[in-house]
Amino acid sequence: MSSLFDAVVDEDTLALARGGDRVGLERLYRAFERAVFTLARRMTHCPDAAADVMQNTFLRAFRSIHQYRGEAPFGHWLRSICATEALMHLRAGRRFLELFEPAEIPDEKEPAVEDICQFDLEKALSLLPPLPRSVLWLYHVEGYNHAEIAALCGKTVSFSKSQLSRAHGRLRQLLADDAQGAPAAAPLRPPLRSLL
Repeated sequence: MSSLFDAVVDEDTLALARGGDRVGLERLYRAFERAVFTLARRMTHCPDAAADVMQNTFLRAFRSIHQYRGEAPFGHWLRSICATEALMHLRAGRRFLELFEPAEIPDEKEPAVEDICQFDLEKALSLLPPLPRSVLWLYHVEGYNHAEIAALCGKTVSFSKSQLSRAHGRLRQLLADDAQGAPAAAPLRPPLRSLL
């Protein structure tokens, strides 16, 4: 799966950044700001919290860039820092309550089917508790395995599996409620079912 974190970073940029050069640091920031914000937004479900997580991610990465050994792509190292910062943010309880924020829909009279499905997926994910939603996102979208998620959370592999199971169960419940006409969730369509 292709990711915004897969951007290639040249050795000159890394050398500049490791030396504390502003140009090198800015290049890294520009190359990964969207990826970091997107992951933070998905995990916190709050733009303000995502901005805080993004700032903390880059501060931590730039302070510890000398620890990056190049064994994995730079973006993957940065993604791990971002996920850790988002989980720390959630654990600290600094998350703002946002049950639903509409997805952007094109300026057409009738939204396309893809837009409706994305809209429904966003709403369904917004109804999940923060930790199960984060584990679900890390596992299904970012491609982390349970051992990696457990390490990020400072928990066991069974913790990661139980959080993922909890997220799947809640999504199934939302689907069942929708099928019965309950007002708790918007109509959910096939793209969400592929996560189950």
